[in-house]
Amino acid sequence: MRDVAHTAGVSLKTVSRVINAEAGVTPATAAKVTEAIVALGFERNDLARSLRQGRTSSTLGLVIEDVANPFYSAVAQAVEAVASERGFLLITASALEDAERERELVGALLRRRVDALLVVPAGPDHRYISGAARTVFLDRPPQGIEADTVLLDNLGGARRAVEHLIARGHTRIACVADTADLYTMRERLTGYREALEAAGLEQDPLLIASGNHDVTAAQAATERLLALPAATRPTAIFAANNRNTVGALRAFAADAPVALVGFDDFELADLLRTTVVRADPWRLGEQAAALAFARLDGADRPSLEITVPTELIVRGSGEVTP
Repeated sequence: MRDVAHTAGVSLKTVSRVINAEAGVTPATAAKVTEAIVALGFERNDLARSLRQGRTSSTLGLVIEDVANPFYSAVAQAVEAVASERGFLLITASALEDAERERELVGALLRRRVDALLVVPAGPDHRYISGAARTVFLDRPPQGIEADTVLLDNLGGARRAVEHLIARGHTRIACVADTADLYTMRERLTGYREALEAAGLEQDPLLIASGNHDVTAAQAATERLLALPAATRPTAIFAANNRNTVGALRAFAADAPVALVGFDDFELADLLRTTVVRADPWRLGEQAAALAFARLDGADRPSLEITVPTELIVRGSGEVTP
């Protein structure tokens, strides 16, 4: 603020009045202050200001992957329910797997003096928020810092899905997945491979189709797998998230003798008789919110890592025999 005042040729009090939209400043002076703020790239630190004044905002900030994804919308709903019970408001934003956008959103939430942050990590380094606020990470662990974290049993759930297909006699099991850069996908791919290895089955690179971030890409990847020659074509598919599962279903012909198990439940999965590994997004969000409020209530302890279990829901699609 001192630099802004110096550049604009005004007092600190005048800068404060402009920033806080207070009366007592002429339009011409306000314009000079605004120009100086833009030129210097000044950003008010509302979090530090509120801490100095001993106030809290009764607000939580949540940065998730994509609020349009039913999985993450359920996470947001769970956090909002817990926040509401405590009289807190929740601000939710989507990082869309963009590390720079994650940093911008975290910065914006801190400037709005949220009392705690909940973050689904998109970036590779989270030291930039170390000590900035009470932060809980969910669905994926942070990089570079220690913090309370809530994860799903991704590896174990994927392994159970593939074991289920193996038990039905399948030996050529494909995997349709999102990018392997994501922690959740790496864990699920590891579970897929561990199940094959334990059963003594070949791990054919041709049967791993990763990098499918949306339904359209997953559908195209599944169609390519099903177009392989008969000797190498998969008889079963493990789809590593809800979007991949929907894409695989769209690629199936009505009479395709292909078994399918997906990771994550989704709307209409029961009507489509789709076997899934059910991950509980509500519990994920609920646990993360509970950890955040524990810190707000004064919990002083080492960081915790909580793993939420998954469950195989048998409905028919994974029970097709080769």
